[in-house]
Amino acid sequence: MKVLLSLCAAGCMLAQGFSQKPWMNKSLSPDERADLVIKEMTLDEKIGLLHGQGMPHVPIWQTPLTNQANGGAGYVLGVPRLGIPALQLSDAAYGVRSSGENGRYSTALPSNLGAAASWDPHLLYEYGALIGRELRAQGYNTSLGGGVNLAREARNGRNFEYLGEDPVLAGTLVGNIAKGTQDQHVVGDIKHYAVNDQETGRNIVNAIISKRAMRESDLLAFEIGIKTGNPAAVMCSYNRVNGAYACENSYDLTDVLKHDWKFPGYVMSDWGGTHSTEKASHAGLDQEQPMGDFFGDKLKEAVQAGRVSQAELDDHVHRVLRSEFAAGIIDDPVKKSVVDVERGFDTAQAVEEQSIVLLRNQGNVLPLSSDVRTIAVIGGHADTGMLSGGGSAQVDAPGRGPSQWQEHIWFPTSPLKALRAALPNAKIEFDAGTDTSAAAALAKNADVAIVFAHQWESEGMDLPSLTLPDKQDSLIDAVAAANPKTVVVLETGGAVTMPWLDRVAGVVEAWYAGSRGHVALANVLTGKVNPSGKLAITFPRNEQDLPHKSIGAIPAEDKRYENNPPHDEALKAGLKYTVNYDEGLKVGYKWYDAENKPVLFPFGHGLSYTTFSYSNLAASPDGRSVTLTVTNTGKRAGAETAQLYAALPASAQEPPKRLVGWSKVMLNPGESKQITIDVPPHYLEIFDEQKNGWTRVPGSYTFSAGPSSRELPLKANVTLQ
Repeated sequence: MKVLLSLCAAGCMLAQGFSQKPWMNKSLSPDERADLVIKEMTLDEKIGLLHGQGMPHVPIWQTPLTNQANGGAGYVLGVPRLGIPALQLSDAAYGVRSSGENGRYSTALPSNLGAAASWDPHLLYEYGALIGRELRAQGYNTSLGGGVNLAREARNGRNFEYLGEDPVLAGTLVGNIAKGTQDQHVVGDIKHYAVNDQETGRNIVNAIISKRAMRESDLLAFEIGIKTGNPAAVMCSYNRVNGAYACENSYDLTDVLKHDWKFPGYVMSDWGGTHSTEKASHAGLDQEQPMGDFFGDKLKEAVQAGRVSQAELDDHVHRVLRSEFAAGIIDDPVKKSVVDVERGFDTAQAVEEQSIVLLRNQGNVLPLSSDVRTIAVIGGHADTGMLSGGGSAQVDAPGRGPSQWQEHIWFPTSPLKALRAALPNAKIEFDAGTDTSAAAALAKNADVAIVFAHQWESEGMDLPSLTLPDKQDSLIDAVAAANPKTVVVLETGGAVTMPWLDRVAGVVEAWYAGSRGHVALANVLTGKVNPSGKLAITFPRNEQDLPHKSIGAIPAEDKRYENNPPHDEALKAGLKYTVNYDEGLKVGYKWYDAENKPVLFPFGHGLSYTTFSYSNLAASPDGRSVTLTVTNTGKRAGAETAQLYAALPASAQEPPKRLVGWSKVMLNPGESKQITIDVPPHYLEIFDEQKNGWTRVPGSYTFSAGPSSRELPLKANVTLQ
């Protein structure tokens, strides 16, 4: 009887709670719960959800409530009386930013582009999950990661934050990052929407691109990412797209994102990327960041005057609220805790071990064998640390305190120490590489020379070229001349040129390697881990082979609007700074294929310490699946990423081929596995501008499979109607 009474009492209390706050009933959908909240809200409470309250540590972005922020990138008011929490936002591209300002610790994962080289959606899910856990531990409930802008411009300073040049690969991976983050009950996002493919003049540049090219490249990556990961938010970018600022671009925000893709979440502006009130609201912007210059008092007045309808306002509010319910931050409020440092180390190491790409391995110089007695380690600060990427993605290195904007940060992860620990019987000596002659002399007397080279990248700037800075090419040349068994380890945010390539025995791309990069790298160099990374970008021979020979200079009359442009003036100025993406559909490998240009290393390339063969390709009659067999023909266990490309009928007027699927398979020596790669019908379609929709061109489709975009030994044809 007491149990029954107790259950009744609990049920009655629950029912009473639902009657007072019916939106707290978890059995209702996020949309239903949001609508119930909106009925109880005042106009001021609604407006409060639609803009930020400033950004700590940035003097120009302050309000009386900024001090309530958690020290991250921003703060949005909640509605405490209705149980709606404030949004505490943090940058979190490859780890939680600005932890040093709060006296906390964050794990630095390998750079996003590095992680993309794993081609492993499950690993990228864990990447996002780690970020979500550490955000919550530090008191944040909203992530500002999720970058997926395609590498149209190889010199883009933020390429290291993104996931490569192919929309199918990048979209799939960013969707899994978002899913991993949000499963930790953190609002996840995807950015920078859209065509934000360079940093030069990013606040004013006008990206000119056809609708077809945009839908099949840059926007396709977002489409796949959104459908894969269901992120709660999309961040619109600084630049203009075909004349309209991205955060007031009705085609991108409403016609495509909210109508065609049925995106139910909300659109937030990049920081300072809002330029108007009514125009931005009508176009589909839901939340201004980091202040309320346009979506604060001006939006309230526009609603009261009828220039923005109550229905339009409520749609903005609904999208924010339903996203908070869907992400779980209302039912599971954030509570600060201690970051699990060791778990972060383990995840970062696992990601890096699958992301390192063995680009060249002449004479099987790697892995370092047990008979290697002397090793010269040269350059790249390899005695003390490994490089990381800058800007809003920057993760503070432990023991250094807060990072300064665009400061070169080397994590205290010494490859030299890791190699000495992995090879205790070898004599391993270091030379900083500042004196080329001394470095060459050390290399000459060693069994193997390892040169560490780096190229730093950051938000807010583009690379002047793809050449390694600080005369590192000359250092590599001198060491290679002294020792033919020279291995170059690259710590870069993207592609670099290699005039010395034919004179070195090995090249290893380590990217920005994260908090345990030195251990992962040592494991790969010594063979404890068999490398399996595959490039998510093409490495071109030189800048002359790029679609754009240089990043265009900003006209003098536009320069005054380059950084945080005066909004009213900028709107009236008729800005002239443009980038014309005349290459259209031909992004990355599609450009080099279509233009018949040789490359240093193709998209999808990556070697192993074992070998693989491909056989028995067969495509289903409807083109929706392809089977093939992969065999490990070497003497080591290893993972191979089998890649599937499709060539469309000539009448489609497409580049020679496009990636439509892949499968990563682990094989023991001599083992064979038949794998099946499913091909979503959408991946075989083209965008028809006249019909404003996707269509499949009838005719013969050729499927090709192999280990990279330029090594495809298997082919099969199907005719599709």
